[in-house]
Amino acid sequence: MVQTDGAIASAAAFLIEDIYPSVDGGRYPVKRIVGETVEVWADIFRNGHDVTVAELIWQHEGNGEWQRVPMRHDGNDRWTASFVPHELGRHLYAIEAWSDEFATWRRDFERKRDAGLDVSLDALEGASMLTRAQAARPDVAAVILQKCEDYLCSGDAAPLLSPLLADAMAESQHRSGLTRSRLHPLAVDRPTARYASWYEMVPRSQGTTPGRHGTFQDCIARLPDIAGMGFDVVYLTPIHPIGTTNRKGRNNALTASPEDPGSPYAIGSVEGGHDAVHPELGTLDDFRRFVAACDRHGMEVALDFAVQCAPDHPWLTQHPEWFRTRPDGSMRHAENPPKKYEDIVNPDFDAPAAAEIWIALRDIVLFWIGQGVRIFRVDNPHTKPFQFWEWLIREVQLRHPDVIFLAEAFTRPKLMKGLAKLGFTQSYTYFTWRTHRGELEDYLRELTGYPERDYYRPNFFVNTPDILPWHLQGGEPWMFKSRVALAATLSSTYGIFNGFELLEHEALPGREEYANSDKYEIRVRDWNKPGNIKDYIRRLNEARRANPALQQTERLRFAAVDDGNVIGFLKESADGTNLVACAVALSGDHHDFWFPLIGAEVGPPNSRRRVAAVENIATGERHAVEWDGLRLRIDPGRDPAVVLRCLA
Repeated sequence: MVQTDGAIASAAAFLIEDIYPSVDGGRYPVKRIVGETVEVWADIFRNGHDVTVAELIWQHEGNGEWQRVPMRHDGNDRWTASFVPHELGRHLYAIEAWSDEFATWRRDFERKRDAGLDVSLDALEGASMLTRAQAARPDVAAVILQKCEDYLCSGDAAPLLSPLLADAMAESQHRSGLTRSRLHPLAVDRPTARYASWYEMVPRSQGTTPGRHGTFQDCIARLPDIAGMGFDVVYLTPIHPIGTTNRKGRNNALTASPEDPGSPYAIGSVEGGHDAVHPELGTLDDFRRFVAACDRHGMEVALDFAVQCAPDHPWLTQHPEWFRTRPDGSMRHAENPPKKYEDIVNPDFDAPAAAEIWIALRDIVLFWIGQGVRIFRVDNPHTKPFQFWEWLIREVQLRHPDVIFLAEAFTRPKLMKGLAKLGFTQSYTYFTWRTHRGELEDYLRELTGYPERDYYRPNFFVNTPDILPWHLQGGEPWMFKSRVALAATLSSTYGIFNGFELLEHEALPGREEYANSDKYEIRVRDWNKPGNIKDYIRRLNEARRANPALQQTERLRFAAVDDGNVIGFLKESADGTNLVACAVALSGDHHDFWFPLIGAEVGPPNSRRRVAAVENIATGERHAVEWDGLRLRIDPGRDPAVVLRCLA
């Protein structure tokens, strides 16, 4: 007890420090997958020499019933334990520690006895502790009573030292100095949150007739092709009515012609807003048929959630107080100076009616969940308040814990990480621009290190509707293959934007943007165009599905390949039974290099064995490992990547 200004304050008996896993000391949830073991450790200590007991406790948030598992002392006051969450949704976990007074007595009694000291009084003290025990179960109470009687009748301390009595007292005595750590949140998601291959499509560009707006039926017709490439998620750009006021023309022109469809991100018109479907795509029933068709092909639908409105959006007339006006009374359109988005206005999250905006946007997400959507790619979340996203994601996932949110934020690193901490399931990354070996290795070490690996799930998109990176603008097939191979093997979740498989690479002069972009016009493509790399993508996705090592990102280590234009790495499954070695060329030259496998082992923890051979996943060829490594050759013109399964 501590005296402070006349008041009595109690302090915790134990210090419980350095808890892992933990994000910002427990402010934000750690992320795990349902059925995945959660390893927990902490430093636990107090003054003196009493025997310490610690338990890991956890519960599904809202359940109210704590589950417990003993923690194991691992040396130097470090304690460890683990648990496995079997339910989706938010969980809580914490650590409790206390002094075991009877175990302390027993330890000290035996030390004194072994030293030849008189322990008769000590025996009486131990027996008196039995009289204060409060057993919760009759069988435990019977053990304590019997051992106490045995001692009192015989005067022999042996009954007090019984292991059976030690167990009974451990659960029946007062927990001296009981201290509980801060509660730590845990978000438990379904496996798709960690592993999936995404295909992004613009629905209106899936038709077959030039100049005709694509429909959901056209999108359904494309599904066999997309599923044939091995994708798990079909992600649609916005499917809502598009405004006409300030509509953008081709290549983002300020003036649109009558036939220009406008940007799908200018959401809302007289036909409806965020809860409506663009009439030329079809009806809400047609959309539901598309969702069902995706399911039949083993794929899920991801929907774009863009918190912005065209000037024609119904909300502007129904709720003008939700938007900001300029001094002349005009509506303030979206800006990112010097860029202007004249076809878009943003809700004012600082408006007095901001709470109504929050609820309306939450209800939009819930509406689309009702139509069968369980994945949302959120457009520009970094331009909206953090508090809003934390609230919305929690509100939605309390009702539907299987819902996944992907943060599309290409912005400052700490801001991107902040969004991931407060609840976004997955995050876009800088992979799109990382091309050199050193920067790729540094970036992956950052993403797979601590604490990032506990809250930041990277989704490696090789291109997007907005981004045609410089390295793809040459249209070199080896580069397209290299980039998709890197994305598919380095990250367990990756994506491409439609047209990548056709090696589309025409850019606006001097910019990382597509010329004649789907964002501003309707495109019709020959999806079997000669020179496409669909089969290459299919083989990559087949390798991912067949190898659990490629279905996670964290267990990654780089190999010291002796060619600076080749990146080499190994990935291992959680159970250690699957080990994959990858080498990817970063230049178009032929490469002949040594891939070291020093110390590489495969197998479960109790039977690890050195890697003795490798199997080329693409060709099935096997090669023995000699001198702790392999001599590999890459001809980027044929295949810039080598993916090998390691064998014991």
